[in-house]
Amino acid sequence: MVRIGILGVRGRMGQAIAVAAPEAGVAIAGGVDRDGFALNEHADAGALARASDVLIDFSAADATLLHIAAAERAGTAIVIGTTGLTAEHHQAIDGAAARIAVLQTANTSLGVNLLSHLVEEAARRLGSDWDIEIVEMHHRHKLDAPSGTALLLGAAANRGRGQPDGAALNEYDRSGARKPGGIYYASLRGGSVAGDHMVVLAGEGERVELGHRAESRAIFASGALKAAQWLAGKPAGRYTMADVLGLG
Repeated sequence: MVRIGILGVRGRMGQAIAVAAPEAGVAIAGGVDRDGFALNEHADAGALARASDVLIDFSAADATLLHIAAAERAGTAIVIGTTGLTAEHHQAIDGAAARIAVLQTANTSLGVNLLSHLVEEAARRLGSDWDIEIVEMHHRHKLDAPSGTALLLGAAANRGRGQPDGAALNEYDRSGARKPGGIYYASLRGGSVAGDHMVVLAGEGERVELGHRAESRAIFASGALKAAQWLAGKPAGRYTMADVLGLG
């Protein structure tokens, strides 16, 4: 049985993972939180990493570098679901992936990751003369906008068009005329929405809409646990949820 350590154990996702773990057949080695709270008496991320087969990080971006370092020192695989990451984070992930197995994703939902695959394929088939709009809505407490999932879907569209994941075609400013080939984002915040995403590909006289609605945070916990089970024992490298789904 895979033993997981939960980083950010008292956060919304940390709590959801702890609840879902027994049914998924995953053992909880422990958990830590940024306020010093420790589950199962592990003093910090380093001690938790040494006691775990896989770490699952749903904490905060400003703690993720420390968590990556702890996983690397212990030789422990890590699933990173924290969003709002910067180039510095991705550089650290690339460095760690030379020594340990790292799976980083903006969304652990199996459905969202299948959606990403479909968006990439649609963008490839339809071409850059189709406009792409990505609309997302989350609960009122979410801080980053666009959401990490919206950016994940935009990156998929860019790849489908043969562009780098973070291509300058991404647009956030709605003022002025729409730029040809642009990928535009709209972010809504309110209530308790777990996460809604819609990708609209609009051509002359027709449009394709690809979407996903998260009805419960439990789907993200389930996906994270599947990712941890899949990652356990894997060789060093940087992995994604597409690998878990066999889409890589």
